[in-house]
Amino acid sequence: MPAKAIASQVSYVPVPETGYFSKLVNDYVNENPDLQSFYAFELNDAGLKKAIDNRKHFPVDREVLHEVISEQYAGLELSPAVKANLDLLRAENTFTVCSAHQPNLMTGYLYFIYKIIHSVKLAAHLKSLDDTANFVPVFYIGSEDNDFEELGHFRFAGKVFDWNTKQTGAVGMMSVDEPLERLIRELLPLLGPAGVSEKYLRNTIVSAYKKGNSIAMATRILINDLLGFLGVLVLDANDARLKRKFIAVIKEEVLRPKAFELVKQDSDRLNETYKAQAFFRPINFFYLKEGLRERIEYINNEYLVLNTELKFSAAAMEEEIEAHPERFSPNVILRGLYQESILPDVAFIGGGSEVAYWMQLKSVFRHYQVYYPAVILRQSAVVLDHKTAETQVKAGLDDHRMFLKIAELVAELVHAEKEEQWSLATYFEQLERWKAELAKKYVPLDKNLGGSISAVLAKVHAQFDILDKKINRSIKKGLEIQLDRIHSFKAHAFPKDSLQERYETFLPFYLNYGQSFFEDLYQHTDPFGKQFLVLKYKEQ
Repeated sequence: MPAKAIASQVSYVPVPETGYFSKLVNDYVNENPDLQSFYAFELNDAGLKKAIDNRKHFPVDREVLHEVISEQYAGLELSPAVKANLDLLRAENTFTVCSAHQPNLMTGYLYFIYKIIHSVKLAAHLKSLDDTANFVPVFYIGSEDNDFEELGHFRFAGKVFDWNTKQTGAVGMMSVDEPLERLIRELLPLLGPAGVSEKYLRNTIVSAYKKGNSIAMATRILINDLLGFLGVLVLDANDARLKRKFIAVIKEEVLRPKAFELVKQDSDRLNETYKAQAFFRPINFFYLKEGLRERIEYINNEYLVLNTELKFSAAAMEEEIEAHPERFSPNVILRGLYQESILPDVAFIGGGSEVAYWMQLKSVFRHYQVYYPAVILRQSAVVLDHKTAETQVKAGLDDHRMFLKIAELVAELVHAEKEEQWSLATYFEQLERWKAELAKKYVPLDKNLGGSISAVLAKVHAQFDILDKKINRSIKKGLEIQLDRIHSFKAHAFPKDSLQERYETFLPFYLNYGQSFFEDLYQHTDPFGKQFLVLKYKEQ
């Protein structure tokens, strides 16, 4: 692995000040009282200590969990940290910190990595709060997700890599086929610069996306090879043994649904101030088999699997659940309930949309007497190489103003230049004075002159507006160099005027900085996710 190198500059911007998060998320990290009834634990050390104590009253089957994860790692080389944490899972005083995401190709987006590293940082922080317990980071692969349009592509080197496969159903259950191998062959020549990081990454990608591997396995290999040194465990919960632990909930929620009304009540309350994130249905399960993941609906006294010929009576459906619980895949409303039923979680780490939909779920957890975790907003970050950091300085943007949209920055720059010497404000003010003076002098002569005065000055005002726009264009032309710097900086740090972490993959950053990139993220991650991290690197 590459030698360690540390980011040259680190700063933080409070999440609400970035302008990239919803009112709900901003109020959550600010601990607004309006949201307190929707979550269980405060976002501070006292809240986390309560979460640890509370978790101890909700046992899980650790032996089955250990057995499943051990089997899923069969054949892989494990780091000492992963081995140790896997063994710790069997102990009653071991708890987990969970992050979760779908198995995007090549991890998809930077925040995939941020989530995982945040779980490691929070586990260490929890240990500092309670040294009598152990805390293990777990990454929960959302392998049952079938949103192929979202998961089946990634970006690198200015190109979008699309996987054209004929496979259907849950993406994690799909296998590496010839079209995906072809995609990997297109990617490999673009990796660089050459060096230790490039060679290691190349070998990892080839190993992960080997023909016949499931996408879930490929994702596990990527995480294990790249982040295993941090001790993170990867769990694919699409397993019959784990689903059997959830069988009572599956039966009730398919045959006698409760979650719909419970979530509706919480969502209605939430909608009084905010906007509920997740859509919920009477039945919140999909029917899952190889090549198939379709919603279950109750229509005309039968349970139908949409877009198939499959149908069940109530008795037949109960028999199917009992015999094959693995065929029942929870949607967003019940996935968290399943997760917390099989993991000894203290905390769950998620992005803004995940934090929002967890606010709709507390009553469901209470109904099923399942532990509702501390919900932590994942770390967000923007990473600047030395050239981009230099451009930021030349563009006159500090670490707060750089979050403004391009249109706002351009308007701000033009306004500042204009106010200094090119403003028409005094002339507009003069027009208003003329209007009052002319009306005072001539309306007594003929009241109809008032309308004429207003019409004449309105035309003059319109011409001044045209002149004002021409002045703005002239100012922009004179500011071309500065505007080019703003556009150049934003293109690298906020591509498409969006957050870097929602656009780029980890690939270019790992290739440039190696393992030190992950180490820097770990070192500077805020355990509570309230601060947006800015990492700047010097020239290598």
